[in-house]
Amino acid sequence: MNIRFRHRRGGAFFGRGPIGAGALIGARSLIAAIGFLAAAIPAGAQPPHGTVLVEVRSHDAHAGAPSSIPGAELHAGGARAVADERGQARFTLPAGSYRIEVRAPGFEALTVQVEVEAGRETSVVVELHSEVIEVEELIATSTRIGRRVQDEPLRVEILGEEEIAEKMLMTPGNIAMLLNETGGLRVQVTSPSLGAANIRVQGMRGRYTQLLADGLPLYGGQAGSIGLLQIPPMDLGQVEVIKGAASALYGASALGGVINLISRQPSSETSGELLLNVGSQNGQDLIGYVSGPMSETTSGTWGYSLLGGLHRQEPVDLDGSGWIDVAEHERWVARPRVSWGGEGGRSLFMTAGAMAEDRRGGTRPGQSVPNGAPFPQTLATDRVDFGVRVQWPLGGLAFLQLRASAMSQDHRHRFGGATEVDEHSTAFGEAVATGAAGRHTWLLGMALQQDAYRSETYSGFDYTHTVPGLFAQNEFRISPALIASASARWDAHSEYGSHLSPRVSILFRPDPWVIRGSMGAGFFAPTPFVEEIEEAGLAFLLPFDGVRAEKARTFSIDAGRTLGPIEGNVVFFGSRVEDAVRLVREGSGGAGGVRVTNVEGETLTAGVELLGRYRRDHLTFTGSYVFVRATEPEAGTSNRRAVPLTPRHTAGLVGMWEDHDRGLLGVEAYFTGRQPLDENPYRTQSRPQLHLGVLGELRRGRWSVFMNAENLLNVRQTRHDPLVLPSRAPDGRWTVDVWSPIEGFTVNGGVRLRVGG
Repeated sequence: MNIRFRHRRGGAFFGRGPIGAGALIGARSLIAAIGFLAAAIPAGAQPPHGTVLVEVRSHDAHAGAPSSIPGAELHAGGARAVADERGQARFTLPAGSYRIEVRAPGFEALTVQVEVEAGRETSVVVELHSEVIEVEELIATSTRIGRRVQDEPLRVEILGEEEIAEKMLMTPGNIAMLLNETGGLRVQVTSPSLGAANIRVQGMRGRYTQLLADGLPLYGGQAGSIGLLQIPPMDLGQVEVIKGAASALYGASALGGVINLISRQPSSETSGELLLNVGSQNGQDLIGYVSGPMSETTSGTWGYSLLGGLHRQEPVDLDGSGWIDVAEHERWVARPRVSWGGEGGRSLFMTAGAMAEDRRGGTRPGQSVPNGAPFPQTLATDRVDFGVRVQWPLGGLAFLQLRASAMSQDHRHRFGGATEVDEHSTAFGEAVATGAAGRHTWLLGMALQQDAYRSETYSGFDYTHTVPGLFAQNEFRISPALIASASARWDAHSEYGSHLSPRVSILFRPDPWVIRGSMGAGFFAPTPFVEEIEEAGLAFLLPFDGVRAEKARTFSIDAGRTLGPIEGNVVFFGSRVEDAVRLVREGSGGAGGVRVTNVEGETLTAGVELLGRYRRDHLTFTGSYVFVRATEPEAGTSNRRAVPLTPRHTAGLVGMWEDHDRGLLGVEAYFTGRQPLDENPYRTQSRPQLHLGVLGELRRGRWSVFMNAENLLNVRQTRHDPLVLPSRAPDGRWTVDVWSPIEGFTVNGGVRLRVGG
């Protein structure tokens, strides 16, 4: 770090330009007068003061000129200041010697010694060292503008590469653990037979959550529940989470929120990573990742990355009931990426993916369900996808962004003796122009998306949804401390008609607080694939007709501040969903099947999130608490009920020590309160649960070994109740909903090799 001291007198810097003799004489006379007055102050009066102007900059040898660091926090003589937009902060202190501590997220802390002279202003320029990855983690891309997350009126939560790497050691084969341990998100298992799960955001059902990869719907417009278990996290650089209706930017699939998986940027030199993991329940993962430069020309630089993985799991029946608790699977996945960056913001990004998996659950060979028949449940999946992003300057501060993707996914389901074969596909294209003018940052865009389903077995449920859309956003910087943003989107859905989705957000920064508020509305296009149908198939479902679009309004208000190594945040949120669809019985006595229909009334959710974090050197403590109260209409009555599988209270406490050269050690505890249950003959409410875990990694050069123990108290649903129903449900399911872990205590560990970089 470089530190330069400059003394300023009379409003001018010596050595920065010509100063007239009169000005010098006037300045000296003024200083002499101040000295005379200071000498005349009687004993016991306030001592003379001086000022210190600190300018905080970042200087990377590869980035060229230094850049300011707004928001840096400074402490001196018991006083605190925060750097403004120019990276400057000013202290007024009694004359004397002071230590000034400078901290900024993503930078190494620095303490400098400064002499404060009476009646003078001392100018200090502090240049902080930073790691490129940590700086990039502060850029939010999901809002389309691509600015620092601290400057976004719309709240975007970012999980950085270090946190992703820690969760990868726990579950190398999928992102379920990564998302489930994020405040306000809950991964809900939807298929006990196959382990499938979706993501509930702030109490809203999982179908409302849009899952993106590098801003593209590579997993479909409505990602299936099995998708979370088929995405390894090794190649992710960060995960961005928008909670609440994001339909104004992303359309109908983002009614409850957006989770955007952002890939790592290619390394400036060839580097790679290899991980081998073995689990106590006979599971294995082998994952590799490599990236680097391809070529450098006068027009720009090409880079690449490649992810490949092999994953397998043996079937596990923990309680000896004959029903498989941990599904058997074999899977391979591959994802190459190519990127190009040129001058003036020009860029090109291309990605392709392929995955094949066979997953088997249900009854073990030779075993049966209560009706005396075997019931194997299997799913074979083949998926391919392709995506491209282009950014090109339009002149001045405007850019054109083009995005396109296509995905095809084939399924072969087996439910007992029945087989269902189907295909899901998504095609997407979008053009967006962004720019800045004065205090305004604007965005105009158009999009076209088509989602299709084809079934060889039940063609009556086939659909093709084509949705053109227009959207716009304007962000207005009212003052350095106040930014407002308004956006709106119009979608013309081929099945559910036209809908307008607005959103308004505001950012207010009264030092030292950061306050955000947001309100949004949107719609969701229902399909036959509610959670129960994904588990049981279409055999018991009556024709899908007469269903209306679901509509929602959401709001959130959050406030946070940082005090030295401590940061805290509180979020108040709520949502109101109209015409929510639900699976209801048709007929009585189990006859007649089930139907997806709109339920009259509103589903109401309200809650609060609390987050606190303490960082000091290699140690981090994180505590979180979420309260959710969610109610919905009882189908066919005027009564209301608590939304099933939505705990009112959840909390977590994580302690992590990490040294990049030596390793890490983490301890975590998560509490889940009681949950109301639906259609469960064994109980109407779940039991509260406490989950404990320990993670350790020992690093020696390029090699490391790791071990992770989950669920140390061996909390398991089948320790209290059977998983299998006494008789088959009207929708075709043979199992109750999952409200607690079904895999019990587990241990996994392995080795990790990192080269280059």
